[in-house]
Amino acid sequence: MKDLADIKYWIFDLDNTLYSGQTQVFSEVDKKMSSFISKKFNVDLVKAKEIQKKYFYEYGTTLSGLMNHDNIDPQEFLEFVHDIDISWLPKDEILKEELIKIKEKKIIFTNGSHAHVENVTKQLGIDGLFDGAFDITDANYVPKPHLDPYQKLIEKFDLDPNQSILIEDIAHNLEQAKNLGMKTCWLENEEVFAKKDSDKPYIDYKIKNLPSFLQEINILKNN
Repeated sequence: MKDLADIKYWIFDLDNTLYSGQTQVFSEVDKKMSSFISKKFNVDLVKAKEIQKKYFYEYGTTLSGLMNHDNIDPQEFLEFVHDIDISWLPKDEILKEELIKIKEKKIIFTNGSHAHVENVTKQLGIDGLFDGAFDITDANYVPKPHLDPYQKLIEKFDLDPNQSILIEDIAHNLEQAKNLGMKTCWLENEEVFAKKDSDKPYIDYKIKNLPSFLQEINILKNN
């Protein structure tokens, strides 16, 4: 872990990473996706969920499938699915404290929208602590794990991949990061899709808790 003391760019996934997947925040987005598809295609929620998951597994995001197959307006979709009430999500004071201690660049890299980034970080009490965010519109709607958004992220923030780390809950989203020279960190979870490929050699670190991990790094840097 000593090699992480020299990291200059800390890149964080958003959903189920900056907050615990057990909070079920993303399940609110998930429900809105089913609702959107149900209304658009005039199908029941069971059929809508089938379409949603089929596109997600085939394309990396439900949105990509909807754009490719059904010519759906991406902004309409993003505005609808990320309009969720998460006022119940508690502030994360420990995460806030540890993020403040990291003086290097901190960036959010998400397949979601900037509005969703704003909503989540505000609820967690960590808004204003990042140097920027790269969302699905920045990626021209091409999601992780495709290579293109990683390259665009590097370009947008002028990152040196060899001095960067990506922290993610979906294991296979780390492969391209590793190929580009980044350190990779998987936030362990039991979601079948997210843990698939978690045994691959492109994962450098596996952690159970993000604030504790950052705490360890901050202690290491100060010794």
